[in-house]
Amino acid sequence: MSRPTPLREVHESLGATLTDFAGWLMPLRYGSEAAEHNAVRSAAGLFDLSHMGEIYVTGPQAADALDHALVGHLGTLDTGRARYTMICADNGGVLDDLIVYRLAAETFMVVANASNAPRVAAELTARARPYDTVVDDRSDSVALIAIQGPRAQEILATLTDADLPGLKYYAGLPGTVAGFDALIARTGYTGEDGFELFVAGPDATPLWHALTKAGEPYALRPAGLSARDTLRLEAGMPLYGNELSDALTPFDAGLGRVVKFDKPGDFVGRAALERVRDTPPRRRLTGLVMVGRRVPRHGYPVVLREDGTIVGEVTSGAPSQSIGRPIAMAYVDTGAQGPLAVDIRGSHEPVDVVDLPFYRRKK
Repeated sequence: MSRPTPLREVHESLGATLTDFAGWLMPLRYGSEAAEHNAVRSAAGLFDLSHMGEIYVTGPQAADALDHALVGHLGTLDTGRARYTMICADNGGVLDDLIVYRLAAETFMVVANASNAPRVAAELTARARPYDTVVDDRSDSVALIAIQGPRAQEILATLTDADLPGLKYYAGLPGTVAGFDALIARTGYTGEDGFELFVAGPDATPLWHALTKAGEPYALRPAGLSARDTLRLEAGMPLYGNELSDALTPFDAGLGRVVKFDKPGDFVGRAALERVRDTPPRRRLTGLVMVGRRVPRHGYPVVLREDGTIVGEVTSGAPSQSIGRPIAMAYVDTGAQGPLAVDIRGSHEPVDVVDLPFYRRKK
């Protein structure tokens, strides 16, 4: 049975289409996916992300434990800042991609994808055992609401006296929003400016209502998983289970920059990652824009237009509101030569190969 978030009744009252996602009952859409997507690009969207995992790592050796457990160098992270990183297996495969916040000198919050949160918590607990630190999975007590879009700061500013203009990207600060204690983070998964608000579970519903009311003059809309997926796809952001998996290393995904070999001490997966860091991957993550209107989907083959030879596979695909044509990310053989197409049910639909991301917000 799917687990509801603290906002389930809100979603039902808004007529959301609810679906199971990673064991959680989540809003897929509230009405038009395109309208929700476009609201985030032009004004602002409100998302329930309470399915994500929040795992606290605290204690005198918390930084050392994370430097051993993860591929990034978290010991250099300043208090109040956040960093994108990954947790890998001994063989270098990606177990999850993460955002780590340093809340205090000895307090970190690791945010994991919903589908992987229990595994990440268990791995962190095991890997931190030799260190003077405590790993505490608080996912069940923390709710997460995101407000994303070019007018997100204007809306949020009506509900908090926190220094939003001074809050840098990938930074967070404690504050109150509509009277509720929150960690206010300038992070997101849409390619737009915006904020993620970590609050106690019981505060999620009244905070959602306060944000909705404050956003009325700014065309704020609730947005579901479908819009979140098309937004992150346009922004070229990987999704675990699509662009990332335990069968791929960070280097396979073109994200080798997150692996910090120059940090002191050993870390899980280091030896395997050292073996592959200077070897060009067999396939590279590539951006595809369809010439026609048919939509490529996860798992569809990428082929050479000339003879139909399979040279890759689509990892994510969808119609793009911002580009005006369907788009996809795909792993394509590094040595593939010639124009490409996507095999959509036996029809080879031509594509243009482009650099990622597909969309960059206006500064």
